[in-house]
Amino acid sequence: MAAGAAATLAFPAIISARNSRPTIRVVGTHVTLQEAIRQKAERDLGINIEFYPGGSAEVLLKASTDPSAFDLYEQWSNSLNVLWQAGTIQPIEISKLKYWSEINDLTKKGRISPAARIGLGDAPYKLLYAQSDGSLGSNPTGQISFLPYVHNVDSFGYNSAVIPRGIPYQTESWGWLLDERYAGKVALVNEPTIGLFDAALAVKARGLMDFADMGNMTRAELDELFKILVSYKKRGHFRGVWTSVPQSVALMRSGEVMIESMFSPAVSALNGMGTPCIYAAPKEGYRAWQGVMCLSSQSTGERQEAAYAFMNWWLSGWPGAFIARQGYYIANPERSRHLMSASEWDYWYDGKAASEPLRGTDGRISVQPGEVRSGGSYIKRFENIAVWNTVMDSYEYSLLKWNEFMMA
Repeated sequence: MAAGAAATLAFPAIISARNSRPTIRVVGTHVTLQEAIRQKAERDLGINIEFYPGGSAEVLLKASTDPSAFDLYEQWSNSLNVLWQAGTIQPIEISKLKYWSEINDLTKKGRISPAARIGLGDAPYKLLYAQSDGSLGSNPTGQISFLPYVHNVDSFGYNSAVIPRGIPYQTESWGWLLDERYAGKVALVNEPTIGLFDAALAVKARGLMDFADMGNMTRAELDELFKILVSYKKRGHFRGVWTSVPQSVALMRSGEVMIESMFSPAVSALNGMGTPCIYAAPKEGYRAWQGVMCLSSQSTGERQEAAYAFMNWWLSGWPGAFIARQGYYIANPERSRHLMSASEWDYWYDGKAASEPLRGTDGRISVQPGEVRSGGSYIKRFENIAVWNTVMDSYEYSLLKWNEFMMA
């Protein structure tokens, strides 16, 4: 009886201990908020993790208005100024980041190599460090506004079954998006801070207009740009726009488009499904983006500790190897190298031909033996940045113009 009573008394304590695992809520896009990542992190860290994925505009609105709704925010560096000015994220202490010393110079100094172009717009290093006056800048301090982790360069994808394969950095051009030969079979990404630059790069490549600074367009330049885009739209040039990676995959898979703005996971998915999609290496340079992980201004105590653990986990090796299989890079790649096969590293990072079939994050074969990654190596691709995803000074006006374009 005494033993039974003791067991009865102990049981609630066991349940309490089991349920005391801290829970962190992560808001972001489907790009990184994948179930395989969540499950692996929970197992490795012994914490509960809730993912709340959504479209980029949707999650930015949520994070910029309600810091109580999340502990960590994952998106792109073009959302940083919005969040910082809204006061919904807090500085991250570098002293609590286990792998900070391993993060490469791309984010810390703006260049992957001495030969690299920094690129127009908000190069992430300009927004990295929290300054003593409350602003963000490139002057190193003990606090940062975001954890640098995944990043990539974006361009457009095209179906090589209907568009002849171009030569990387020589004939492939952003101007192809406005080529009359593809009229009615073109799509753009429906995200003003991204699709805007795809369109601007295309317009400039076609010689239709130029910009004093494409990374910070004036109202007059936006007026001229959208006058051109609306005229193309009214002629039926654009099949439409997409708001998610699966939607972009469906557009090309169905044959509705033959060329479109694209993110790397869509290229892997299409090739895995048997649609020959080429990710262009435009001669004008790429549009680059830096993934950011930000800490909610209301994250404290045990939840904050768990959030730091998750940030450190992201740079611990496995996540970098996993995300490489959808074409993304990690800020400290050498730590992931031993978790990738030699063929994977050669293809994804070194730009060498694949020596065997390579699988994507979905388990399907997305790279065939002999294939070479479009644009070449990690260093080569990041040496050729035209512009970074950016929230310009004319951001509010660009939203109005983008909406006019959508309604035209």
